[in-house]
Amino acid sequence: MIDFQNVTKLLGGKAILDNASFRINQGERVGMVGPNGAGKTTVFSMILGELPPDKGEILIPERLRIGILRQQIDLSDKQEDVLSYVAATGELPLIQARLAEVERALETDPANRQLLDEFGHLQTTYEHLGGYDSGHRAEAALAGLGFDEDVFHKPLNSFSGGWQMRASMARVLLSEPDILLLDEPSNYLDIPAVEWLQRRLRVYTGTLLLISHDRFLLNSLTNVTLEINGGKATRYSGSYSKYVVERETRSALAEAARKNTEKRRDKLKENIERFRYKASKAAQVQMWIKMLDKIETEELPEQLHFQGRIRIPEPPRCGAEVCAVENVSHSYDGARFVFRDVSFTVNNGDKLGIVGYNGMGKTTLLRIIAGTLAPTSGRARLGHNVVIGYQAQEFAELLPAEEAAYDVVKHAAPGDTPPSRIREILGAFGFSGDDAMKQCKVLSGGEKIRLCFARIFVNPPNLLILDEPTTHLDIAAREALQGAIMNYKGTVCFVSHDLEFIRGTATTILEMRHDRVKRFFGNFDYYKEKLAEEEAANAPAGNNQQNKASSSASSASASDSSSNSGTPSQPQPQTAGKDRRREKAAKRNALLPEKRRIERGLAKCEKIIEDAENEKAEIDRQLMEATPQTDFAALQKRRKALDYDIAEATVEWERLASEHEDFMKKYNDAD
Repeated sequence: MIDFQNVTKLLGGKAILDNASFRINQGERVGMVGPNGAGKTTVFSMILGELPPDKGEILIPERLRIGILRQQIDLSDKQEDVLSYVAATGELPLIQARLAEVERALETDPANRQLLDEFGHLQTTYEHLGGYDSGHRAEAALAGLGFDEDVFHKPLNSFSGGWQMRASMARVLLSEPDILLLDEPSNYLDIPAVEWLQRRLRVYTGTLLLISHDRFLLNSLTNVTLEINGGKATRYSGSYSKYVVERETRSALAEAARKNTEKRRDKLKENIERFRYKASKAAQVQMWIKMLDKIETEELPEQLHFQGRIRIPEPPRCGAEVCAVENVSHSYDGARFVFRDVSFTVNNGDKLGIVGYNGMGKTTLLRIIAGTLAPTSGRARLGHNVVIGYQAQEFAELLPAEEAAYDVVKHAAPGDTPPSRIREILGAFGFSGDDAMKQCKVLSGGEKIRLCFARIFVNPPNLLILDEPTTHLDIAAREALQGAIMNYKGTVCFVSHDLEFIRGTATTILEMRHDRVKRFFGNFDYYKEKLAEEEAANAPAGNNQQNKASSSASSASASDSSSNSGTPSQPQPQTAGKDRRREKAAKRNALLPEKRRIERGLAKCEKIIEDAENEKAEIDRQLMEATPQTDFAALQKRRKALDYDIAEATVEWERLASEHEDFMKKYNDAD
């Protein structure tokens, strides 16, 4: 359906694509990944025909409808209400306009057969495209994306950029195009809206191309991953998680093949130097020189993202209760309250994720806890020896443009902090060596966020308050930050719209709604389970009869199986000992098939590696003792194939060895 054939595209002297070829088939759901600035959005522009290739061809069948949601839009001139804007999708406005024209013409010439036929055809098309139901569908989409019903008829240009983006998303989704291009669709969405978008896209039947740093969307929606990096476009089967595993495997294979190629190169050089001056070996030396010239170095996949680990320093000690929010209410205008009478405590070591629709006051609550905003009533009381590190959502955009990263951290550090410590902190957040002297104005969005973290941790806090910390971070940097927070021994309160980030970090959830603020003492999955239970409990009684009957039957069955007539006698010690031995033996016997499977896999890998090494040695002997009849090309091809076999078997052996080590702990525990 979309076919890039040997496409080259240069922008600012940089090869976005360099002789790249790939195909996206009808109905595929493609996640496009790659570092920021690699050219993913440029590929979208080329698909739309906005940017022509410098070389090669892009083939897309005609008459296919393409829908696009861009990262940046400008709807400041749109005065129509938001509901009308969303409902007027695709061809519907043109059909509506033509229907009105034909209807007016029929008023003066009601017997005109041609006009009657056109009117009937337009009505059929309008109905087929959902025109008569477009208003209801638009209302449902807007509600799913967080719009209140009382704003449906407000002018579109009265909304902020983020809400205009949501309206544009609803409009493009309702148009049901043949090809749907989404460029970072979750940037302006809160978690409920991201979940709505995911459910909506799961039932979309066209071809989907998704650029996103949101692992939840990539893993739940895509079945193909297209990596754009270093001028290359590499296609992988599967979602993002599968792509990560396959990329690592390919990288390991390429690294192993590279090492084998280097060994072969070194061996040839050694032979050349050893026999260079022996007349009897002159022909072979020349052959080896030619072989050396033909050896191609294996290309390793380029690193995609920020590779440094984020190392958060140890927090200073503090009391068991870090913060108590006591009957806090807040209003910005004295009339309308963002929230009322909110009370909860944050204990040492908590990782509190705050969730809810935009506009519920999540950022306001963080600012009150951080002490940068005084509540209208109530208070946020800090515990003993609490040191706050606050990362505001907008702070990255307020960094002094001309200042170097080193100076930003230096100004935030205590006066007696040595330069080596400042360098150490900068290095922990990816600013090693000369990068520490980069000016803020040349930093990418992700670099700015990392610099903000370095600025916080030069004076280590024990209460970390983060407002949308993953904004502008690519996937690898998000994963690095997630790992750092998971291992952080201090306390964290944070707001994030990255569902996977919350799932991987929060140990307790605070949900903010219009009618309540409620604490859930468990992780994000626990919170979702509890919401589902609440919805089931609040459902109409008739819907729950079958579940209740099933639950009662299960309870009765459990009760029957656990009851007995009379009191069971206690086993004698000798009998109990035999029972325990039998139980252990049974456990180990149950584990034996798995043990044998892993050990057979290890033995198989070892046999493959041994046989391949022996065959390589034989090929090397034939190459060194070559005759005019020797088929060099075939031998070299076979040797390269063996290198890949060895590398692949080595990777599998290492995986099985790790699995065997974990398994044996469980197996030995059965003793």
